[in-house]
Amino acid sequence: MWRVLRYSDTGDGLPCLAALAALYDKSVILVPIGPVRGRRVGPSPGAGVGWLIVRYVRHVFPIRRAQSPTAPTAAGLPPDRKRGALLAADLQDVPFWRRATPAVVATLLVGLADLLSGKDRYLAPLMTVVPIIAALTLRPLELLLVCSFGLFAVFGLSHYDEVDNVNDERFLYGAMVSYLLLTVFSAWVAHIRMRRAAAFAAVSSVAEAAQRALLRLPGPVVGPLNLAVRYVSAADASRIGGDLYSVLETPHGTRVAVGDVRGKGLGAVQTAAVVLGAFREAAYDESGLRGVAARIEASVERHAPDGEFTTALFAEFRTPGVMELLQYGHVPPIRVDPDGGVHVLHAPDPWVPLGLGRLAAGEPASWNQPFGGEDVLVLCTDGVVEARHRRNGGFYPLAERVGPLVRGAARSSAELEAAVGRVYADLLEHTGGELNDDALLLLITRTDQA
Repeated sequence: MWRVLRYSDTGDGLPCLAALAALYDKSVILVPIGPVRGRRVGPSPGAGVGWLIVRYVRHVFPIRRAQSPTAPTAAGLPPDRKRGALLAADLQDVPFWRRATPAVVATLLVGLADLLSGKDRYLAPLMTVVPIIAALTLRPLELLLVCSFGLFAVFGLSHYDEVDNVNDERFLYGAMVSYLLLTVFSAWVAHIRMRRAAAFAAVSSVAEAAQRALLRLPGPVVGPLNLAVRYVSAADASRIGGDLYSVLETPHGTRVAVGDVRGKGLGAVQTAAVVLGAFREAAYDESGLRGVAARIEASVERHAPDGEFTTALFAEFRTPGVMELLQYGHVPPIRVDPDGGVHVLHAPDPWVPLGLGRLAAGEPASWNQPFGGEDVLVLCTDGVVEARHRRNGGFYPLAERVGPLVRGAARSSAELEAAVGRVYADLLEHTGGELNDDALLLLITRTDQA
């Protein structure tokens, strides 16, 4: 249950304060947009308090790299969804003294600045920043407690600067009244912040449950297959997108489905749900792989939005040493030998994507391929092979690079997981750390020998 907030990390005061404002009662993902070309990174002259606050919060509050929600190892959700993303801990679990520290530090800084500047400079009105900072991290009653010390500080500094003698106490009363009014307003803001955080948490929990029910991540071992996955959704704060996969152990063998819905983001999730639901039913009922695909084709034509189609690849592992493949306009699978040799498995009779079958004549045909216990099967979507190079815009050459990266991965599940991590890291290196489309990378080995 995360809320994503993008902010500028180039030293601008207001964006920094906006980032800090996101640190409320439920966990928040802070995603830096990155410096604009031609601008230096660091505190600019106008950064002011905002820069210092954000830097301080990064240091004081428990911070770790943003990760996808907990999932089985085989789910392989990328450990670094966005480069430089930071995850702030749930403030409800942070001790009071740590949440109060920013406001207390601000109080001390203003007081120290007033004392060091001498009696001819009256800086006590700057204490009004304390309630604003406290409203970002504290509950209403906690805010009133902390701000009461700030009120005493305003009174003490006013007497230290002899404001009551010089200006008939009008500056003193004005500063104190302003501080009190701002404290009450900040307490109300903290109350609204907590209510909205609770509402957001409730909605997020429902969305999280719905996404888990749809994706149903498989374990690292399904039947005779070992799995390792990297899956990235292009939709912000979403676990799933237009790419889909499922691995099921059925009475007819272990069956795998990998697909890519046209488009990306939340609009493609509806079609992905149709395909996954149909596959989970048909995989157990149909004795042949073509029957499974025909059931899914019918469901897509009935329930998917008009014009939507899905490229798909189905695989069945029933006989040791052999796999059956059925392709519907999808990216060809790759088999990597124990010595790193790469074989791109093109379909002898390619077929149209799911949802476009009524436009084609004839029927799709499956074909068999050897697949031994030391081989690695690489399945992916076009979000991988069409990922653009960070400088020249070229596509990612998966077939050229995957051999050395996954060689020997069939030795164990740990080796397979490490291999998919290497391929994913190489993909990010190719793109410069960002993927702009849904992407799925699935590595499969088998434990049964021919």
